[in-house]
Amino acid sequence: MDYKIVIDKVISISSEYGIKVIGAFVIWIVGSWTIKKLMKAANALMDKSHYEESLKKFLLNLAGIVLKVLLVLSILGNLGIQTTSFAAVLASAGLAIGLALQGSLSNFAGGVMLMIFKPFKIGDFIEAQGKKGTVKEIEIFTTKIVGPGNHLIIIPNGNLSNGSITNFTSEGTRQVRHVIGVSYDADIKKTKDILLKVLTSQNTVLVDPAPSVDLVELADSSVNFAVRCWTKNEDFWQVHCTTLEDAKAALDTAGIEIPYPHMVEIKK
Repeated sequence: MDYKIVIDKVISISSEYGIKVIGAFVIWIVGSWTIKKLMKAANALMDKSHYEESLKKFLLNLAGIVLKVLLVLSILGNLGIQTTSFAAVLASAGLAIGLALQGSLSNFAGGVMLMIFKPFKIGDFIEAQGKKGTVKEIEIFTTKIVGPGNHLIIIPNGNLSNGSITNFTSEGTRQVRHVIGVSYDADIKKTKDILLKVLTSQNTVLVDPAPSVDLVELADSSVNFAVRCWTKNEDFWQVHCTTLEDAKAALDTAGIEIPYPHMVEIKK
């Protein structure tokens, strides 16, 4: 056995692959340091842009995984290992997962859109997908709202982002609107004064914009008035209910009739 040939072969292989291993090690060190810096910069940018915490964590984790996969592929390529097959497998796996999770991906995309454009925030009272409630939690795939009856409603973000959303809270104030009908025998000016006093006597009704009472319809059996005022969001339901209660009491005291359907029994 020619030891010199063996030794030369070992030296040749060691020099060839040793350089590649050292290069791979350097790529790993530099790549890891670069990824760490990129993630730190991305985190700072998201904090500055006020990204939702759940979206920020998800995007940072996803970016970290993608960058680390690319780093591993780069190291394998430097070692002389063909990475084309790895890329093909990853692409195929990604396609299969995408097809299997079409609905989930739609909800994910919807969650991203909601968190970026922020049509509502936690604590807002909204109406969407035929449901009303206070937003409890905005997750990456679903949004949770609590209905008026204290029941939890979970809405997929894909449907939520593609439908209409009414945010009752975002403007800070809301308008209370009622249509109150009185008899044709009632004095119009007196009725307007009584209803307007019902509004102005409530401390939670805003002075600006001013409350108003306007005749809006001469209906079949009643003269209808639009009773409108503005209030803060937190006082809306109190003003809504108090206005109805006080209006009924004030009109009764003034002897002004509020018409209602009568059933007439015809005797044969």
